[in-house]
Amino acid sequence: MNKFLSTVWLLLVTSSSLTAFAQDVQGNALAGAKKNALCIGCHGIKGYHIGFPEVYQIPKISGQSAGYLSAALHAYKVGERKHPSMRTMAAGLSDQDIADLAAYFESNGVAATIPATAAVGSAKASELVTKGACTTCHGPNLSQPIAPIYPKIAGQHGDYVYAALRSYKTNDKPLIGRAHPIMGGVTQQFSNAELKVLADYVGSLPSELQTVQRARIK
Repeated sequence: MNKFLSTVWLLLVTSSSLTAFAQDVQGNALAGAKKNALCIGCHGIKGYHIGFPEVYQIPKISGQSAGYLSAALHAYKVGERKHPSMRTMAAGLSDQDIADLAAYFESNGVAATIPATAAVGSAKASELVTKGACTTCHGPNLSQPIAPIYPKIAGQHGDYVYAALRSYKTNDKPLIGRAHPIMGGVTQQFSNAELKVLADYVGSLPSELQTVQRARIK
């Protein structure tokens, strides 16, 4: 294992211990279905775009792992992830609310069948996936993470993935950026142009992730 991968594994252990609190509360999907009004205002509209800090599609969260959704909401709540609207929303949620919403979105939608191995992209994309050791955390098809606190990323909107990857490189802005020991180290290796190639490849893959349209606008 090379030096970079060894560092990733060390950070995995550290990150897992830091985010364990997010896994302590058991979520109830039925309860989450009654608490999701604010969430589906954005995440329940197919093709919906946000305009801050740039224009990109709202991420698909139906079918995402509950552990990751819970960890992400806690990160917004304590300010590790900087995004005004998400932090405001998360600040009003209890640990039980977060667990319930995470359980709801994990179970929401129809599961897709995902290949065991991700499709081969361009030579450049393959090079970048290897350089970033993406499969170390996200699995060989980028849709089977090694632990619940890591996201499924295959098939996520490419423009959102690009914005998210760049946010991990940002630590000195009051309203944008994400503090994460693993992803911060990974993304610093890449130029923004390389992150765009990587994001487009991730977005092109078969996905379990969905945007489940809210019933009143179907």
